[in-house]
Amino acid sequence: MRVGVIGGGQLARMMIPAAIELGVDLRVLAETEGMSAALAAQRVGDYTDAETVLAFAREVDVVTFDHEHVPQDVLHAMIDAGVTVRPGPEALKVAQDKLLMRRRLSELGLPVPDWARVESAAELDDFIAEHGGAAVVKTPRGGYDGKGVRMVRSAAEVGEWFATIAEDGRGGALLVEELVDFRRELAQVVARRPSGEVAAWPVVETVQVGGICSEVIAPAPRSAGRLADVAADVAISIAEGLDVTGVLAVELFETSDDRILVNELAMRPHNSGHWSMDGSTTSQFEQHLRAVLDLPLGGTGCHADWAVMVNILGGPEEGTLAERYDEALAGHPTVKLHNYGKEPRPGRKVGHVTAIGDDLDDVVYEARAAAAVFQD
Repeated sequence: MRVGVIGGGQLARMMIPAAIELGVDLRVLAETEGMSAALAAQRVGDYTDAETVLAFAREVDVVTFDHEHVPQDVLHAMIDAGVTVRPGPEALKVAQDKLLMRRRLSELGLPVPDWARVESAAELDDFIAEHGGAAVVKTPRGGYDGKGVRMVRSAAEVGEWFATIAEDGRGGALLVEELVDFRRELAQVVARRPSGEVAAWPVVETVQVGGICSEVIAPAPRSAGRLADVAADVAISIAEGLDVTGVLAVELFETSDDRILVNELAMRPHNSGHWSMDGSTTSQFEQHLRAVLDLPLGGTGCHADWAVMVNILGGPEEGTLAERYDEALAGHPTVKLHNYGKEPRPGRKVGHVTAIGDDLDDVVYEARAAAAVFQD
């Protein structure tokens, strides 16, 4: 079994141990030399170039992804050449375009914030006026980790985005959404195989700092019962409605009036599922490989009452993560460390730690304290 992963980041890197355990030949098309998944980088090349991607894809049984940015023409070139692509182009199209995502989720009758497509400053100002004087504006394509997202009270605050649309000349638009009054952010990760089997992990609570996920608590506190059922039902409905194969992460808002709304989608392993590497029977990375190979999915039960994942953001100002190993590993022997093999840089996800146990306060403390060793 040969699985090709397009993209050489940390998600591809974390598929490697799972592939070894399953006896899967994992091959990576990395964007540049020395990326996180260099251990499995079979080729280095431009994922936007169809010939480069086809040369890689013809050597594997199924192609999957470290990110959702492969252009549609390249995806369809693989399909036309008889390559098995999971998830497929139609599903990925929804993950690539936030306006299309909102439209498709609305068509499926799934809960989303009130939204609109706006092509002009006047349209945006009208929406803002109708929604209490504030709104969230997003660029439809390319944004992640808080990029391409702004809370605004006037269209003038995204004037350069409208200017870019006008200069492009292709009739583009921005996505505007109501400013949701939410208690907390949640995420529901599921997996689906082509034959239709689905599996869901517990819904988790995510903590964002500057638009970047900082911590994940699994399961989300106070989520047993209706909340957990609704979150799983929404994510499974999306996976089935959009024909997603592999892992799907659905970022959610729990609103102050007890609604659950879909915020974003990721059709690949996701930061909110990293806790599963140490806290669940089956990690999201093993499950993703099982799913894209159409193998029976693994159990998603937890090893302990709680699992907490804390991202290492930025890393030390001087030196490497490895230079802090003695302090972190000796001081926190129950914590699991995952190093992405990246050079430290402000705001960059360079690794994460996971702690599990039956007392949430203790687990949170251990995870935060271990991660703090690596951050100045």
